[in-house]
Amino acid sequence: MTNTGSTGGHGRMSDTSFKVIVIGGGIGGLCLAQGLKRAGAEVAVYERDRTKTDRLEGYRIHIDPDGAKALHSCLPTTTWDAFVASTVDLGAFRFLTEGLHELMVLESDSQVAPESGPAERSHAIDRVTLREVLLTDLDDVLHFNKKFERYERGPGGMITAHFADGTTATGHVLVGADGVNSQLRKQYLPQVERVDTDAFGIGLKLPLTEEVRDWLEPPLSTGRNMIMAPAPYFLSISVFDRTTEFDRTTDHDGLPSTPGDNAYVGTAFVVRRSACPANIHALNGTELKKFIERLISGWHPQLRRLVAESDPDSALLVPYQTSVPVKPWESTNITLLGDAVHSMSPVGGLGGNTALRDADLLCRNLVRVHGSGTPAVEAIRDYETTMLEYGFAAVRKALRYQKQGLQSNKLAVSLSRMSFRAINSMMQRRSKQAARRTDPLSKARSAG
Repeated sequence: MTNTGSTGGHGRMSDTSFKVIVIGGGIGGLCLAQGLKRAGAEVAVYERDRTKTDRLEGYRIHIDPDGAKALHSCLPTTTWDAFVASTVDLGAFRFLTEGLHELMVLESDSQVAPESGPAERSHAIDRVTLREVLLTDLDDVLHFNKKFERYERGPGGMITAHFADGTTATGHVLVGADGVNSQLRKQYLPQVERVDTDAFGIGLKLPLTEEVRDWLEPPLSTGRNMIMAPAPYFLSISVFDRTTEFDRTTDHDGLPSTPGDNAYVGTAFVVRRSACPANIHALNGTELKKFIERLISGWHPQLRRLVAESDPDSALLVPYQTSVPVKPWESTNITLLGDAVHSMSPVGGLGGNTALRDADLLCRNLVRVHGSGTPAVEAIRDYETTMLEYGFAAVRKALRYQKQGLQSNKLAVSLSRMSFRAINSMMQRRSKQAARRTDPLSKARSAG
């Protein structure tokens, strides 16, 4: 898949003697590299993974409109088109009780705003597929098996990165996109802290086979569902199914050659630490499933079967942590993006989208460095000022979502359910009124 054309996001640099070194080849780092390369900047990405196939696992990721706008801005046209072709509509987002009684339904972007374009909508895409899309045509700037150890400043403010294999790389700007355990952050901003959020997440995956399709019933068979109970845990369920769409596409040219899993149900069980066994870190996949099954033994049979039949080898235990808000620092030609600076609870799916937003904003600012003569430090200062504001707003929002889901006080949960149902009724009335206003037959009746 070769890139041609441009989505017109950042323009082009007038001087290519400006080199950016990116530490980390995750979503944010690769998006930044795509944007800088398209703008004519010299960029090099150094990734600790040994090869580009080291991360062939994962779950679907929710790309919200902020993430979609960032990708559209940074990716060349053909790569953006490949991204869109590899996604599916998110479907409705439902809030349900543990008995599968409906509390509230949020319709998908395609239903609420059918006139919106791909860059204005939310998307679901398999993480493996997204990574391959972002790797497109970056062979000349990507360096694998490069574990970052430290940096040092040289003459003229140049930055040299040192790697575990003894090699080095020197550039004008150094960007840390190396995730929650960022080695660059530890050296540059040792005051940035991450703390536990008093919760664990357990991820599971159930392949969406024909047999599973036969027994899995609505509403669990489509879209996203949040199961809220008066207990110190909740269950998030997401259906990812691009089988039909992929089968309809007779021309697969331009699509990733490693499409990831095409059809599965992903679940995330989020539970307070106090409800977990002390040895939870030592539990294998089968034991983690049994732990969940014990806690939800009184839930709807469909929910219990969904967990029981999930693949134990897919079980992933994640301690949920969050960054502590940090005061602005004196900007230099070193900066950070994504989880390296503002990691957050996975609840709400905000982390990856915030990293993409970082990449787009930083790319725009760095392109200005030579395009308009803006000093690099000034461009980075502008980026950091804005990034810290929206980045830690997302951190707080994710933590708020998590606390709401883990609410176990029966009175509070009852009041929350009443609120959800009231909002749902109001949205349904407005939807019906809007439908009547746009329906020609209804207009004719009103006129008659």
